[in-house]
Amino acid sequence: MDKTMKFQFPEDPNKQEVKDVLLKVFDALEDKGYTPINQVVGYLLSGDPAYIPRHQDARTIIRKIERDEIIEELVTFYIQHHKEGTK
Repeated sequence: MDKTMKFQFPEDPNKQEVKDVLLKVFDALEDKGYTPINQVVGYLLSGDPAYIPRHQDARTIIRKIERDEIIEELVTFYIQHHKEGTK
């Protein structure tokens, strides 16, 4: 009963698409005076699109990508970036 579950994504997310979406949403949040990191984290943790404004169509844009795909890309980037820094 103490087995580790293996989580696999059906396919690799389009990294450029995730990047483009996050940058557009970041700009929209910043433009509206929000703290973009806090708002995106709130959305990713809760799944509640109310964390993302409709300004510049940001809410529609971010919902085009599954939250798990965004998280996968963020974790991958973070690990790769920090592994390179330790070499």
